[in-house]
Amino acid sequence: MWWLRRRLIIWALPLALLAGCGFQPAFGPEGGAGALRASIEVQAPKNRDDFDFVRHIEERLGTAGVARYDLRYTISTQTVALGFAQDGAITRYNLTGAVDWQLLERATNQELAKGRAQNFTAWSATGVTIAAVNAQTDASGRLMRILADQVVAQLIGAFAKMESPPQ
Repeated sequence: MWWLRRRLIIWALPLALLAGCGFQPAFGPEGGAGALRASIEVQAPKNRDDFDFVRHIEERLGTAGVARYDLRYTISTQTVALGFAQDGAITRYNLTGAVDWQLLERATNQELAKGRAQNFTAWSATGVTIAAVNAQTDASGRLMRILADQVVAQLIGAFAKMESPPQ
């Protein structure tokens, strides 16, 4: 019984500290990031990586009915061979990627925020060719999801820092 009370105290203490420091959810009523929901028109995709990136941004923030902001981005990726078999065949690849982005207010074309997100994924190239191609496609999709999540987090952070975000 004493253990349950102890666990309650261990969990309640951090929550009490957060409440005392003025913590509020970014998408809450007073949070600055609420203005991002369904108000960003993301630049049209040009290739599969762009499509995966845009799709995930829109999953997180919604599609813009009447866009107030434009999100422009540039994605760059690089494939690097990591593992080699004794016969010289490549057995593992690393896919690194970066997104440079900027958020513009549509009415004034003023830059509100900008940033860079970067990360990596990897895949194994062993086995039959079709499995290696599928693994590469999956790794690319995972990387775009990771980069989109990082961009959304940066956007939320940028809007939360604004004293009076555009409404």
